[in-house]
Amino acid sequence: MVGRIPVMDVMPLVDRGRQPAKATVGEPLPVRATVFREGHDLLGAEVVLIAPDGSRRDPVRMTESPTDPGRHTAWVTPDTEGAWLFEVHAWSDPVATWQHDAAIKIRAAVDVELMFTEGKLLLDRIKATLARPGDKALVTAATKACTDKKRPPAARLAVLEDPELTAVLRANPLRELVTIEGPFPLHADRVRALYGSWYEFFPRSEGAAPDTKGVLRSGTFRTAAKRLDAVAAMGFDVVYLPPIHPIGEINRKGPNNTLTPGPDDVGSPWAIGSKAGGHDAIHPDLGTIEDFDAFVARANELGLEVALDLALQAAPDHPWVASNPEFFTTRADGSIAYAENPPKKYQDIYPINFDNDPEGIRAEVLRVVKHWMSHGVRIFRVDNPHTKPVDFWEWLLAEVRASDPDVIFLAEAFTKPAMMRGLGSVGFHQSYTYFTWRTAKGEIEDYLRELSSITDHVMRPNFFVNTPDILHAYLQYGGPAAFKVRAALAATASPTWGVYAGYELYEHVAVKPGSEEYLDSEKYQLRPRDWAAAEAEGRTLAPYLTLLNDIRRRHPALQLLRNLVVHRSDDDNILVFSKQAGDDRVIVVINLDPHAARETTVHLDLAALGLAWGESFVVHDEITGADWSWGEHDYVRLDPYHEPAHILSVRRTAP
Repeated sequence: MVGRIPVMDVMPLVDRGRQPAKATVGEPLPVRATVFREGHDLLGAEVVLIAPDGSRRDPVRMTESPTDPGRHTAWVTPDTEGAWLFEVHAWSDPVATWQHDAAIKIRAAVDVELMFTEGKLLLDRIKATLARPGDKALVTAATKACTDKKRPPAARLAVLEDPELTAVLRANPLRELVTIEGPFPLHADRVRALYGSWYEFFPRSEGAAPDTKGVLRSGTFRTAAKRLDAVAAMGFDVVYLPPIHPIGEINRKGPNNTLTPGPDDVGSPWAIGSKAGGHDAIHPDLGTIEDFDAFVARANELGLEVALDLALQAAPDHPWVASNPEFFTTRADGSIAYAENPPKKYQDIYPINFDNDPEGIRAEVLRVVKHWMSHGVRIFRVDNPHTKPVDFWEWLLAEVRASDPDVIFLAEAFTKPAMMRGLGSVGFHQSYTYFTWRTAKGEIEDYLRELSSITDHVMRPNFFVNTPDILHAYLQYGGPAAFKVRAALAATASPTWGVYAGYELYEHVAVKPGSEEYLDSEKYQLRPRDWAAAEAEGRTLAPYLTLLNDIRRRHPALQLLRNLVVHRSDDDNILVFSKQAGDDRVIVVINLDPHAARETTVHLDLAALGLAWGESFVVHDEITGADWSWGEHDYVRLDPYHEPAHILSVRRTAP
């Protein structure tokens, strides 16, 4: 039913409130609602947060949009992890109504003493609710003005319109005809669900070396652990590992996804399972579970969390095929169906059929997940979740959240928007996005607006600049500047971003023209890299990535999602946006053209930056160290061969 003061279209609301909207500890969250009433009397609205322990936070007053009458917004901030609720309270505001009417009538000499009399009655009611002496004194003075007929009406009205008094009255409203909508659910996750820098590498490639016969042999967790120091030194927070399990031998893929592997070819880690074990086992070439535990421990010592790939599929020789054939789809000829995404075929992978034995599959997957959780894994990157039923993910994520709410799941789903948003709605903490394919200014601007203010209640983006599956043409043909552009954009536009190893070496050669697959893809073969030689020869982007991560850590504004504002420039290749958190203001200006210098005028929305119209201020370039005096309209020139981006902090404003 509609309340006495209607409150409608409340957001954030996920699936009509059946699922909690996304929140993060310390992240401001906008609550919006349409609030209106009959007639001309004024109203008020506020948001009340209810903490996981049932305690209520102080109400936060909503403000009405100047461009969308009736639409009210308040920003609230959960301060602890867990399941929160929020309510929207709306009421008739007799004091604000009286202030509005008195200002008109008294100046027009209409019902003057009646307005003062009504005002005194309202002020007396408010005074009885006040605790602070200073507030009581202001209201007492106002009540005296209402009854002091010896003074001119204009002078008495001036007392009633004093800004300090108005602030007290607004902060302590008289609420009549109160309507409460809600409660509506939120879930506040730990900060890593929102903010972090990810680095992906294949443990088997780190330390891979030829044996006595010249055959390249896999690295191990012990050799891979040596890479962790460099990853931590670059400022990354999460090290993500592709599947580390035994790899199937039946229909194993050779280099560049060929169907004719040699006896020493290592196969794809996503073809999980062999006689050596399944999803709960370590590939023998990588070492033992004790070696994995030592790897995790070393990562933790360096301040890194380990994210593990959760790929729910099986090689033809996975133990499940013999023990649980009902987990798969049997075709008319008696064979088990392998994975296909026409025209692509994955003969080395059997997809799981979640409808054949849903209870059995759920129990087994939960067992596997909890096995790795017990070995220190608190983040899972889920491979192709969009090819599994959404209700399965809703169940699994709820089960894990109930016992271990700190565990984070990232959805690797490049698919239709409805599925991507649906996966976020049922509990995935982060989502891969279309970022890789957004390279033009207009589409980037639209996408940043969408992710930061339209889908933010269901999806948290993770901007990976590349993956083992995706080498975009922009990187293939853009040269080193393109790698800088995409890294700077990802690191500043999204609170979470990621890099797949080799990016810092400008790896850019595709298997063939028009393909986004890497030549000699690490998915199918070992790919050791000489990091030391690259550093010695100065052909590495690692110092730039280190600088970006350092800037992110020093600027709280870059650690949030919902604070992004797009600004204008006169050039179709110059992208401008800003982020603000309290006094921390960051302006990002990027030349999206990796081949040519661009110069233009940037037009800033100063109000969105918390600055006054016409104000001048100093900006500090966090990349080059330069300082400039800026204002509303500013000249920029960005040469991609020197530096394609400004990351500007507002150092100080003019007095």
